[in-house]
Amino acid sequence: MVKRSLVRVAIVSGAALALAATGCATKPKESTAATTATSHGFEESAPTPESAGPVRVPELKTVYFDFDKADIRSDQRPTMKANSDAIMQHSEWKLITIQGHTDERGTEEYNLALGERRADSGKRYLENLGVPAARIVTVSLGESQPAVQGHDESAWKFNRRDEFLVTR
Repeated sequence: MVKRSLVRVAIVSGAALALAATGCATKPKESTAATTATSHGFEESAPTPESAGPVRVPELKTVYFDFDKADIRSDQRPTMKANSDAIMQHSEWKLITIQGHTDERGTEEYNLALGERRADSGKRYLENLGVPAARIVTVSLGESQPAVQGHDESAWKFNRRDEFLVTR
């Protein structure tokens, strides 16, 4: 169990360092520090100028996945199209980070791989809609950051997701 936690810390730390090296060369104009509640019961970050790093913006919405799947669901395609349109309209968004998430079921290794497939699927979908690949990076967080706490489908359905963050 301790070994699995150390592996998770190493993977997430490595991903954060890679993002910092590629996407955070300049200090963004806005970042996250404050949070607000959403209709799903979890918190969404609100930009503040004091902190650095990729931030959530209200224009980019979360995309949800079916259990053990990484393909964009038909009911999520309009959200992906709206995200693509917003990205194309905001040239000041230098880099879009897609975070792939899973629910708590499955091994840590499996969930990190599934989160990666979900983030990659989101990236391919945006590229097919015209977003340049150079503006998108992906990272898998697996089950490490649940949007909703709980051990049943009412929580899990919100944890199987791609989140989109912006570096200015």
